[in-house]
Amino acid sequence: MEFANSFWSLLPPLVAILLALITKEVYSSLFVGICVGGLLYAGFNVRLAMEHIFVDGMIGQLSDSWNVGILIFLVVLGCMVMLMNRAGGSAAFGKWAVTHVKTKAGAQVATIVLGMLIFIDDYFNCLTVGSVMRPVTDKHGISREKLAYLIDATAAPVCIIAPISSWAAAVTGFVDGANGLSLFIRAIPYNFYALLTLVMMFAITYMKFDYGSMRLAELNRQAQIKSRLKEEPAALTGAEDQPNPPVSDKGKVSHLVFPIATLIICCVIGMIYTGGFFEGAGFIEAFSNSDASVGLVYGSVVALILTVIYYLITKVLTFNECMNALPEGFKSMVPAILVLTFAWTLKAMTDSLGAAEYVGGVVANVADNHALMSLLPSLVFLVGVFLAFATGTSWGTFGILIPIVVNVFGGDVNNELMIIAISACMAGAVCGDHCSPISDTTIMASAGADCNHIRHVSTQLPYAFTVAAVSLVAYIVSGFVRNWLVCLLIGIALMVGTLFVLKAMTQNKEVE
Repeated sequence: MEFANSFWSLLPPLVAILLALITKEVYSSLFVGICVGGLLYAGFNVRLAMEHIFVDGMIGQLSDSWNVGILIFLVVLGCMVMLMNRAGGSAAFGKWAVTHVKTKAGAQVATIVLGMLIFIDDYFNCLTVGSVMRPVTDKHGISREKLAYLIDATAAPVCIIAPISSWAAAVTGFVDGANGLSLFIRAIPYNFYALLTLVMMFAITYMKFDYGSMRLAELNRQAQIKSRLKEEPAALTGAEDQPNPPVSDKGKVSHLVFPIATLIICCVIGMIYTGGFFEGAGFIEAFSNSDASVGLVYGSVVALILTVIYYLITKVLTFNECMNALPEGFKSMVPAILVLTFAWTLKAMTDSLGAAEYVGGVVANVADNHALMSLLPSLVFLVGVFLAFATGTSWGTFGILIPIVVNVFGGDVNNELMIIAISACMAGAVCGDHCSPISDTTIMASAGADCNHIRHVSTQLPYAFTVAAVSLVAYIVSGFVRNWLVCLLIGIALMVGTLFVLKAMTQNKEVE
């Protein structure tokens, strides 16, 4: 393979991403990127390229047990959301929220806080927060693009600073010869992208402004609301989310709260079960050893069964109505499943071309230059952003960069610069994953918010790039200062100051 282990290995995802952003159409863009990868792998032999794309790629990815587990979890969540809608739970929660969450800012803060509380797993976070908060944000005129951003920004960025999460387990698994969990915890204060993303969300909420394409999305949402209110004064009811069959008029807030609470409890139990908790392992150890894909399937299926039983007992839906909702829930998740399938296949093309080995080699060469040691965290951050953006996977980026960083420092856990560099790797991976249209977490956030995927990506990019730029400055400073408190305070000050400048610029444009 003449194109393997070279810059050409990054061409397929770059083609897919550029096409998606230009054409605003994700399916064909991903498929073109897949075809480019297959042709490069096969040396432009069409027959071999087709075999590689469909057998090694698509069929291989859909045969992977982890991926199948995620798809089952996605389908079950779709079924639960449809059940909650038809039972009237979502509508009842929306009405309740109007009297308790009285402002647009309050609805955004509630979304952020809920996202921060559900830190177990990013997939679980995206779909659960979306299901709960969609009626609330709709009531307050928040665009689906803004909701998708808030969901995405409290998924991976929160999971990567939570010691008890599937992400912490993944990171610790990539550190050989040291206490991975201890390193993970020590790296949290230096995870500037994750921490500053939280600062960013609260700041733009309380400063009450948006910029870039997100501002246009919010303005369009307000225009839609005004138009609907003129046509029908009682329009703002979230009816666009309701299925064609009549929604039960017996629905109460409990018909949304019970399924969600059951889902959270069952999924946590499912994850620690796969980690050996009931065989004597400790709670944290069980999370570190858990199989998130299998655990989420266990938990979601049990939660679905309990939800159906609860609805039957409370007589909010009949058995036939419950069963009729299941295939409709499946259908609602087909777009997300299709995008995920294409994204996984594209990743398989990139892997087969040796993109990971190529980028790993570049980073290792840079790390060998001792003159650049103080700049290593910022360089690792940039490489992590690019690699995760191009491949759509943060976990794969961890697997490539963290062992390289550990080897550069000889596993010296007392070296503060190594801790900063490991954190920069995690932050860069999350940032790239956050920006990438082929990231599974980004796809899940679009599904959770019921938002067009490309619109979610295009409106989120200016916000993510703003935080990334400030984080880069913080990593440059940290390479020399090596004190997390000083660097974090500098980062927060820069973040807030940047937002004040952007707000002033946005207001000036409005005046003009």
